[in-house]
Amino acid sequence: MANPKKHVVFDVVGTCVSFDAYYERIDKVMGAKLRKHTVTAQHFGFTWQTAAELEFTFLSIAGSYKPYQDVLRGLFYRTLMLCGVLGPRKLATDDDREQCIEGYSNLQLRPGCRECFQLLRDNGFTVWCFTTGDIKRVRGYFESAGVDMPLDNFITCDSAGVAKPALPAYEAVWKKLGANDVKWFAAAHMWDVAAATKVGFRGAWTAVYEKEALTRS
Repeated sequence: MANPKKHVVFDVVGTCVSFDAYYERIDKVMGAKLRKHTVTAQHFGFTWQTAAELEFTFLSIAGSYKPYQDVLRGLFYRTLMLCGVLGPRKLATDDDREQCIEGYSNLQLRPGCRECFQLLRDNGFTVWCFTTGDIKRVRGYFESAGVDMPLDNFITCDSAGVAKPALPAYEAVWKKLGANDVKWFAAAHMWDVAAATKVGFRGAWTAVYEKEALTRS
C-alpha cells in the first residue's frame, strides 16, 4: 500500500506575509492627518482591517457573502469616524482610500517563509494556501518574492462563497485533499487553526503575528 500523501495548508495574510507594508502605505498617504487626531497609521490600519474582517464574516454568516476587499473599501470612512475623526470625508478622499488599499497588494513575505516551504517540500509535503483574499493579489506576494507557489495550490473563500471561520470553508479544503492523506493547517491566527482542527486538520500555530496565546484559565 502506498504511503499517504502529506499536505500543509497555510493561511497567507498575517501568516506568510506581514501587514507592515499596508501600515506604511497608510502612514505615507495620511499619517500626518491622522496624527492630528491622535491616531497612528498602524492603529487606524488595524482597526480598519479588523472591522472589515468582522463585517465580512457577518455578511457571510447571513448569506450575503461579499469579497473582503469590497468590504474593506466600504468601511474606510466609517472606521475613520469611529476612530474619532469628525467629518471623515473632509479628512480623506476616495483617492486616499484607494492608495491605502493598494498597500495590501504590496505585503512582503515574512523572513523564513521561503525556507519553511522548501523544507516541507523536501520532506514530501505539498504546500497549499487558503485565503479570504483574491488569488491574483495573494499569489502576487509570492511572485514578488521569487517564491514558487503554483496557481493550482491556491484556494480562496471566494470560490465557495463562505468565509472563515465557518466550518464549511475548511471542509471544502479538507475534501479537496485525499481522504486518507495527512493534512495540516498552519496559521498565525489562533481562531483560524482552532476552526481548521474542528473539521479534522492537525493544527500548527505560530506566534509571529498575535504574540500572545489565548489559553484557558
